[in-house]
This record gives sequence, C-alpha cells and structure tokens, in this order.
Amino acid sequence: MSVQTILLDFSLDPARLGDESGQKTVFSHLETVLKDYVPNLILAADIKIDDGSLKLLTGKRGTTVSVRLFDRGLVTVNIEYYKEDSEEPLINFKNTKLLENSVKISLECERIKLMPTIKRGYKYDSTKLLESQLQKYITVIKSQPYPSIKRCLFSKYYTTSDERLLEYDIDGVVFDERSPFQRVQVVHSRTFGNMLVLDDLQNISEADLIYTETLMQRGKESYEGKEIIILGGGDGALLYELLKENPKYVWMLEIDEVVMKACNKHLRSICGDVLERRQGRNYEIIVEDCMVTIDKLCSQNRKVDFVFGDLTDIPISESPGGELWEFMINILDAAFRVLKPTGKFMTHGNGATSPASLELYERVLNDMQPKVAFQKCKAFVPSFLEDWIFYQIGFHDQK
Repeated sequence: MSVQTILLDFSLDPARLGDESGQKTVFSHLETVLKDYVPNLILAADIKIDDGSLKLLTGKRGTTVSVRLFDRGLVTVNIEYYKEDSEEPLINFKNTKLLENSVKISLECERIKLMPTIKRGYKYDSTKLLESQLQKYITVIKSQPYPSIKRCLFSKYYTTSDERLLEYDIDGVVFDERSPFQRVQVVHSRTFGNMLVLDDLQNISEADLIYTETLMQRGKESYEGKEIIILGGGDGALLYELLKENPKYVWMLEIDEVVMKACNKHLRSICGDVLERRQGRNYEIIVEDCMVTIDKLCSQNRKVDFVFGDLTDIPISESPGGELWEFMINILDAAFRVLKPTGKFMTHGNGATSPASLELYERVLNDMQPKVAFQKCKAFVPSFLEDWIFYQIGFHDQK
C-alpha cells in the first residue's frame, strides 16, 4: 500500500497569471484536461492567496488534486491518491506523460517539468524535524522521513528501466533544443560530468565508457579490417571507440543533426572530433533514416561484418506489439539483410530490472527467420545507476 503522488510543474508567460481573470482562464484549461485523466473530479475549494490562487479538487478513490497558480508565471499540479498493492494505479506513468503533453498543448507552455510518481509507503512522512515534532503528540506506528523533492524547471530526476525514480546531482543545463524528432538536452552532473538526455531519458555520460566497451565487446571481438554499420549512435562514442580498432570502414547512420551538434560541442571527451569532421579515411556519417542506407547497400549486394544497433531501448510492454516493437523488428530484419553469413548484430537491450521486456525481445529473436542465435551479457553503467543488458546476435548456423 502506498500514497501515489504525481507532480507536474509548468511555466507560463507571467502576464497570463497576473490577475484573477487570467488565473481563472488558465485553471479552466487545466481543469478540462485533468477531468479526462481523473474520474469524477470536482472543485472543492477556491482560495485566493497574495501571490496567486490555490484550487483544490477531489475525484475517484479519494483522489485530491491541488493546483497552485503563482502570478509570477508558475503553475504546480499535485495529484495524490491511496493505492493498495493489488490495485492498478489510477494514473500510470504512461498516462502521466500523456497528461503532461495534453496540458502542454492546452496551455501552450513555454517550459514544462514532469516528476514521475513518488511512492510513499508509510502513514506519515516528513522532514527529520517535523517527524520528531509529530512524535511528541502522535503515537506513530511507522514513520519515514523523505528528503525534499527539488522541483525546478530543469530535471534532477530520471527513471530506471523499470520506472523507479532516481535523483541526480545535476547543477545545470548546458544544451536544450528540440529537433524534428525529439527534445535534446545535455545536462551537467557533478558525479558523471555532462550527460546526454533525449526526451527526458538519460542516454550516456562522460563516465560511461563501460557502456560502449560492453556494447562492442572490446577484447572479445576483433574489428581490425572489418566493415561495420552503426544504426544510430548520434553521441559519437561508439564510432570514436571503434575507429581505435583499425576497421576497414564504418558507416554511421544517424537521423538527428541536433544530437550530433550537442555532443560535438559538449561531449568531446567521449566522441573526440568524429562528429565534427563527419568523414575520414575509414568512416562516414550519413544523416538520414538508417533504413534508406540499408536498402541502398542491399541493392548493391554489399555485406558487412558487424551491425550495431545503438537506437532505442527495448520497449516495456505486455506483448511485442505496437509502433516501437514494429520498429525494433524492422531493425533486426534490416541488420540481417546486410550482414555476412559470419556477421553479428550487436545491440543494447534494457535494464536487468526489466526482465519481462528482455524475455519478449528474446522471444522475437527465437521466432526470426532465418534462425539466429544470441548471447547476452551485462554491465553496470554508472550514470544509469543499474545493470544494463547487451546482446550479440548471429546467424544460427555460424561455425
């Protein structure tokens, strides 16, 4: 059992919240969207405060929603409800992201920050001081103090592969731009250095060489004189490390120029200058949908020794269906169309704490035609703060 707390912060033009009329208009938009996600939601209290207003709403299963509108241009939304372990969440993380996007569209926010669900599993929670004071007056069955949630308009919080909340020691954003494909950020962590974040998911940091070395199985695979394709890899780290192995030629197929621009400027320690030059003696970066280049190579009957999948993680879902799974299956098919009979497809999977998604992926591998065989290994990736699974996949009849 736990109290589920969903926190969202929004930043608007202060002029929109400067008076009571503006605040009512903004709240009306918010209320309309919230009612789509919280059943039976009604306004219980409307309180005017010196620097804005506070709206309290109640809904299904005792849900409470507080909406705080600050006349300086900030809006915070806190949703809380009680959940038994056997119950489904009223609003899961996927729907929280949909709610975030719906509010963003409705309000046309300048900036937005979403906090994943906080799971508070005890009757009381407080800071150390408040906990101590409460214990003087209340017989506490159990108590658990929580550090303050630092709610600012750049994220200090990211999730594990199974959507547990992690707080990072991030002290600033050094790059933030939306490409045609995703939001691209580079944030600075005092522990991990600069980190690439794509659509609020932590991707790689300056402390994560082990990720790249495990993906390429350094010391176990020989790349000397080999032809290699990288699908994705926009941070440049894999290309940079592969070129140290003296390959014959490497094609890196990345669709997002903004990712490469950000990493070339702010993650040079992991990518060197390969993203700046874009082409060298034995490599080329092609900026387009990777499938287009794969089709060209296949039409030329070109075959390579290795294909690396450095794209999205394995989706977390109940079955291998939907747009993301279709994309991953297409990537697998494309890789084996362009691989030599002795070639290998090397890719990352997901966190070790997400076994169901890994099992689904392996089910897909087992159903492939022609048949493939695979091995897997894991490594602790510092900035992920968890073990990550990597796959090495080849044709079944390899000797």
